[in-house]
Amino acid sequence: MTIHAFRWSMVSILGVVVYFNTGCTRSIELKPASSQSQSAETHSLVNHERVPLVMDSFQLSRNGAPQNPSAEAERRILTTVQNTRLFSTLIPFGSKSESLGDKIVSARITVDETIEPHSWLSAFKGIILGGSMFLLSPLVDFEYDYAAKVSLELERWDGQVKRYEGTSSGTVQYKLFGATPVMIDELKGYVTEACLTELTTQLVRDTTLYMASSAPASDPGIRTVTVRPQRPSTTFPTRSTVPTTTPPLP
Repeated sequence: MTIHAFRWSMVSILGVVVYFNTGCTRSIELKPASSQSQSAETHSLVNHERVPLVMDSFQLSRNGAPQNPSAEAERRILTTVQNTRLFSTLIPFGSKSESLGDKIVSARITVDETIEPHSWLSAFKGIILGGSMFLLSPLVDFEYDYAAKVSLELERWDGQVKRYEGTSSGTVQYKLFGATPVMIDELKGYVTEACLTELTTQLVRDTTLYMASSAPASDPGIRTVTVRPQRPSTTFPTRSTVPTTTPPLP
């Protein structure tokens, strides 16, 4: 009798452990990448064909509100661009960019983040779980959505501008006890990586645009002046004056 009770106690304990472990699970689902970003033709550039890349600006917005971009986010983007091996060196924003030569590529980065934690729905589900004394926690799912768009605008030394964009979104589904800051960081990491992969794939396709031999350096001392031809003056016909003679009086 004692052995039978002990077995049932162990089974009950294991059941409770499995039940509450289920309430700590989470899963991340990403939007499938576009077919255009899955493959890219790579080019091998020799050293004298590579030019420096200089960061001009880095802007970050979250749900439409401007934010202060972190140095870690900038470093991650620059590292991804550097892995393409298209540029000789990468100069971060605010660093000195002297003695780089006439041929440089200026970069402007914009990151737009959209976060939707479904606050009202989560609050409603929290009320339900509180009323059930958390017994329904392994059965109720919570969601956290995150989307990002990374834009990279490159201006070549001759003034030609090219813009690249990478977009991605994802959702993390979690149980009540699985909500941790690490979960959100994981979702952001996956989405950002997908954006950068799509962006650099587009960049690699334009490898020849950023070769040093693709265009001559512009001469800042020469300016182009557009001269408009003068409109010819309109001439109006004038009435000729005929002299008249007055007959003498008798």
